[in-house]
Amino acid sequence: MRNLRPAGGRRGRPGRLIGGLVLLAGLALVAVAWSIYRPDKTLRVATGLTAHTLCSETFVSHLDPAEIYAQAITPFPGLRLLAPYMHYTVDRANLDVTVDLAGHFTSRAIYRGRIGCLVLAGTGAIDDGRPPDDAPAPPLLADIAGPDVVVADNPALRAALEHVFAEPKIPPHRWVKAVVIVKDGRVVAERYAPGIGVDTPLLGYSASKSIMNALVGILVREGRLTPQAAAPVAAWRDPGDPRHAITLDNLLRMTSGLAIAQTGSGFDPAARMLFTEQDMAGYAEARPLRRAPGTEMDYSDASTVIVARIVRDAAGGTGAAVQAFAQRELFQPLGMQSMVMEADATGTPVGSTFFLASARDWARLGMLYLNDGVAGGRRILPRGWARYSAASTLGTSYGAGFWTNAGRDPGALGRIRGGMPCDTFFASGVLGQRVYIMPSAGLVIARFGVSQRLPDYDIVADVRLARETIAALHLIALRSEDCDNKP
Repeated sequence: MRNLRPAGGRRGRPGRLIGGLVLLAGLALVAVAWSIYRPDKTLRVATGLTAHTLCSETFVSHLDPAEIYAQAITPFPGLRLLAPYMHYTVDRANLDVTVDLAGHFTSRAIYRGRIGCLVLAGTGAIDDGRPPDDAPAPPLLADIAGPDVVVADNPALRAALEHVFAEPKIPPHRWVKAVVIVKDGRVVAERYAPGIGVDTPLLGYSASKSIMNALVGILVREGRLTPQAAAPVAAWRDPGDPRHAITLDNLLRMTSGLAIAQTGSGFDPAARMLFTEQDMAGYAEARPLRRAPGTEMDYSDASTVIVARIVRDAAGGTGAAVQAFAQRELFQPLGMQSMVMEADATGTPVGSTFFLASARDWARLGMLYLNDGVAGGRRILPRGWARYSAASTLGTSYGAGFWTNAGRDPGALGRIRGGMPCDTFFASGVLGQRVYIMPSAGLVIARFGVSQRLPDYDIVADVRLARETIAALHLIALRSEDCDNKP
């Protein structure tokens, strides 16, 4: 018995050593994974997204935050898991929204009047960004409707609107908020959900990218920017930097090659940029190259935020300057009086995601492109800019700040097959914010809502709406057999 050693004797030491090494290795792996994936940052993305959305839709759109939370926040797959632990407070006295997860990872968004909401993501100085209160110039674009909702006198058109607003008996929901149909410069039919009116600013999400396209177009027309030239980004000025080869066209078409993936997981750089960074463009510009510019389309909000910084700098370098430029050169000429461009702490517009306008004003943007960049006889965008914007990028359904029915992408072919004109291009945002421009039909349709019908946020219903509208108005549009990219 004396030869038997207790477990703690010498023969047990190698086992304890191995166990200790395994534990250390495990802790090291956890530390590495934490440093790479930063779950704390991801959870702050969740609270930041919620705070910003609730702030914008409460204080800019004047909608019910409880309804927005229930329809636009909790149904998201990732956020659905966090919903039982998420708590939000809307402070109407101090004009802010605070969101936390079980008392931690708190984010706060503040309302700043004419420039909307901002998530506080740092301790540095904040560019106020508000332009001077100049008297607005009269719009160039004639008014597209009177103050009342335009009810179609065409039964087939009323039926088309009824179809797109119809709610399924079981989830996922459609939750359409507004549809505006414009033909020959006038609203021929529109419909709104309860609580939404003709002047209610609606969050565009990625439809905002199309407004950034317009602001770039204006600067191109003025000779201050060139799409095919190297993007004027100070961080890439060195010719020895491989990012020096990135053009403005690459950024507009999502072919920059930067490591700025957008997965919707909250772990991705694009999400962190939007909800945890004070200088969004600075964060995006610092990302390394993943592949050669121009070789692959990789959709990411970060590309458009870099474009927004370029526009801000070209317009004067401050938040107030870019806000004044956009008002003077785009929104006032089109009569887009409801337009709100939210910005980050540096005054750079969050042009990838956080612009708001009424459905009628979104339709006015579509009319500018329908008329090849001309409003009221004045050229706003360069000649051919609409065609440039609608041209397919590397055969995909994406153009330059717009989605398109050009190219051989299955999505484009499916829309054409469903009856949408093959020359259609459109602004598009998550949850179904869309502005369809159909040149051959002379038609613009703005459709906004918070559809949870995945994977395409109910675009099938939009295709039906387009088809039925064209039929109801007896329009002639380019058919699938007329297209270069026949299904």
